[in-house]
Amino acid sequence: MNEHNPPSFAHGYHLEWTENMATKIANVGNSIHARCQKVYPHAHDFNINSISNNSDCETFVSADDLRINLWNLEISDQCFNIVDMKPSNMDDLTEVITSAEFHPIYCNLLAYSSSRGFVRLVDMRQSALCDHSARILRDAAESHGSKSFFTEIIASISDIKFANDGQHLLSRDYMNLKLWDIRMDSTPVATFKIHEHLRPKLCDLYNNDSIFDKFECSVSGDGLHFATGSYSNLLRIFSHGVGSAGGITVEAGKNENRKPILQAAPRARRSSLSNLTRGLYRQAHENSSSGHHELSYNLSSKLLHLAWHPTTNLIACANGNSLFFHYA
Repeated sequence: MNEHNPPSFAHGYHLEWTENMATKIANVGNSIHARCQKVYPHAHDFNINSISNNSDCETFVSADDLRINLWNLEISDQCFNIVDMKPSNMDDLTEVITSAEFHPIYCNLLAYSSSRGFVRLVDMRQSALCDHSARILRDAAESHGSKSFFTEIIASISDIKFANDGQHLLSRDYMNLKLWDIRMDSTPVATFKIHEHLRPKLCDLYNNDSIFDKFECSVSGDGLHFATGSYSNLLRIFSHGVGSAGGITVEAGKNENRKPILQAAPRARRSSLSNLTRGLYRQAHENSSSGHHELSYNLSSKLLHLAWHPTTNLIACANGNSLFFHYA
């Protein structure tokens, strides 16, 4: 309080003016606070890897490593299991669900991917349990090619995304980004090489667990451009039939003033079946390499999560604890 602004009394309240009050008021802006509207508890026994809204605006699916559940948005205490891949004996487990996505137009169609490199397209009208009546998208060229211990690991699909036209689907495995026409189940329309230069280093990538990294993918609103991430925080952007086959590579979130973030080694969680399959791979592998080969790229800086704006050529990239936007 100062002499130019004496205190005032109104209805028993004592009001004072302070010198920094105007500054405090000026700095207060509009803020948005998220509030939980509804909780859907006890839905899964394992970590949820996907949630996808249906085009009917009434239902959505949630997926973990073994099951996909169908929910009504207004009913939080009941769901329907539509895909169940859990074997009667867990020793017989051969694959896990890695991603699930509803068709953007037809509310009865659902796609989900697996650790064996398959994308299954199911029609929920055919059966209450959809895991046996599915159209399978798989690359026939890879299934007939040469095999190694790492073949099945790098074939695991980490993410799938439908294009807005509903006719094309994008899938990402460790090595490649593939564009599919859902009417062609044996050959992708296009294959974009992401980590081909890492193929000679697969043994090193396996030893430090990097081979199990799950990179997401994204499609532009017009369905003509595709994006995914890589190591050293690299953002890879491709176009089908336009530009070079190598696409465009930019470093996401390059900021010299930003302090580097030390990422701790991931800890295995009992609730994830993906870690169980990782352990099975390790038990079957005998490392024949003599000594450690230093990798020339930054494995601790990796662009795993990204999303393309539905109507604008704007890509959101999650880099450590920061969110960056890139105009494509």
